[in-house]
Amino acid sequence: MDAYETAVSVVLAGTALMVGAVLLQRVVQRLQLSLAKHPSLGGHLRMSKRFAHWLPAYSYSEDAWFSVDGAPSEIAQQRRAALQTLGDTLTARSPLTLAHTQAAKPMVSDMQLTSQYRVPYQFRALLSKHLNMGYFWESSQGVTLRDMDGNEFIDVTGSYGVNLFGYDFYKACMAEGAALAHELGPVLGGYHPCVLDNVKRLCVLSGKDEVSFHMSGTEAVMQAVRLARYHSKKRKIVRFTGAYHGWWDDVQPGPGNPMPPSSDTLTLNDMHANTLRVLRNRNDIACVLINPLQAMHPNRAAPTDSTLIDGARAVHFDKTTYTAWLHELRQVCTDKGIALIMDEVFLGFRLGKHGAQGYFDIEADMVTYGKTLGGGLPIGVVCGKSAWMKRFRDNRPGDICFARGTFNAHPTVMATMNVFLHKLDSPEVAQLLANASSLWSARMEKLNQRLRQAQLPVQLAGMETVWTVLYDLPGRYHWLLQYYLREQGIALSWVGSGRMIMSLNFDDAQFELFCDRFVKAAEHMQRDAWWWTPPLDQQRPIKRQVFKEMLKARWA
Repeated sequence: MDAYETAVSVVLAGTALMVGAVLLQRVVQRLQLSLAKHPSLGGHLRMSKRFAHWLPAYSYSEDAWFSVDGAPSEIAQQRRAALQTLGDTLTARSPLTLAHTQAAKPMVSDMQLTSQYRVPYQFRALLSKHLNMGYFWESSQGVTLRDMDGNEFIDVTGSYGVNLFGYDFYKACMAEGAALAHELGPVLGGYHPCVLDNVKRLCVLSGKDEVSFHMSGTEAVMQAVRLARYHSKKRKIVRFTGAYHGWWDDVQPGPGNPMPPSSDTLTLNDMHANTLRVLRNRNDIACVLINPLQAMHPNRAAPTDSTLIDGARAVHFDKTTYTAWLHELRQVCTDKGIALIMDEVFLGFRLGKHGAQGYFDIEADMVTYGKTLGGGLPIGVVCGKSAWMKRFRDNRPGDICFARGTFNAHPTVMATMNVFLHKLDSPEVAQLLANASSLWSARMEKLNQRLRQAQLPVQLAGMETVWTVLYDLPGRYHWLLQYYLREQGIALSWVGSGRMIMSLNFDDAQFELFCDRFVKAAEHMQRDAWWWTPPLDQQRPIKRQVFKEMLKARWA
């Protein structure tokens, strides 16, 4: 072999080794990524989308509807009569509200969606003939909502998290904000003078250097992710299984999004060492998104009654464990130059004046706010360190990170926010926040104690003032509790008993009334035999039974 052939052989061998090394690295990286995914469908988005597409539509017949759990005929007849009575009561109580709802629903797509997904879909067809919910409210006061028929309900909808301090608080913010901005009106592009005070206060609250304003929490998260990609020059983002960060494609890549999951989004296992390993060993990750609400139910979507197939809900909040996880995550992100984004749009200041950062003693690179910060008006805010917030490069004039919105920093919104931020510093609000954790923990235990004493198969779990109803036994009809609560004068959001959001303005008497109504609703549901269970030797795994039904419906 001459020198030329020898040289060629060496080059080919070297190239083969390099290609092999690259392929091996990719295989290892792929394996690490697979191990960092949660084993559920929520952790495997392509598979979950396939399953959602495969899921067959079917409804229980009227004969089967009342006894899908194997209940004997006398129990089924008792339930049938109970459903008729409950429906008649709710209809008679709110005829105007329900008529308004039915007239609007064909023209309001959001109303159509939420009304469809209040309960497991197999029960929907028959239920809609007996039970309907009104979607219109005429007024609010204290901790109550009043419908168009004059009925008052204790409100635990929380207005998607906006209502932290009570509706009267926000109505005052809105009125004062409108008055403050009145002289300027809808002048856009510039800023109302109060904006300077807003940004100073936001920088102090968030512990960050700069602020940008947006019109929704979804927009704020979009901008935070865009800035992370701009400054890191990397494309991939990490979100955690089940976490919600708005409805845009990159952060809502599973069922509900018609687009396939983006290859730039990694959905990983929350609170797991394999996830930290992926972050340490990759060099293409721009940011990690944290929704602190996930501390209640890591790696699961928010609980709703539409998915309450057998009553199983896994909700448990361990502040110490979650804090330790966040600190590990923070260190890895620091070491790798990954932006840690704390999405506080929902929880906002519900965890305290300095939000989740203060609550968990963690410092994020960027924080997104929304909901309550607007004082009752729409808002989205990004607060961040200067290194992450700058939108242009001094040495590359054409390289910018553009983000604008027509109504960003609208004068009335900014003025209302200013009123909110001033009230946030008031002694009254400071006292509410200082006592919230211990007070609401004691209140939850008080209600749970009453439920135990009444021997009801229901308990509450939660994180501060965000609560979820748990069920102590398997059953097919737990989702009906939302309607019994409505009958007793408690207003839930459309997701039902999966999420109750309490406002801090509940006094002891009002909370006692809420407990009375909650217990009465559960007792009524128990009397109507919806929590009947078959003898032990006749019980069948509910999920297996439902899956068999799906197979039969799919291939019939």
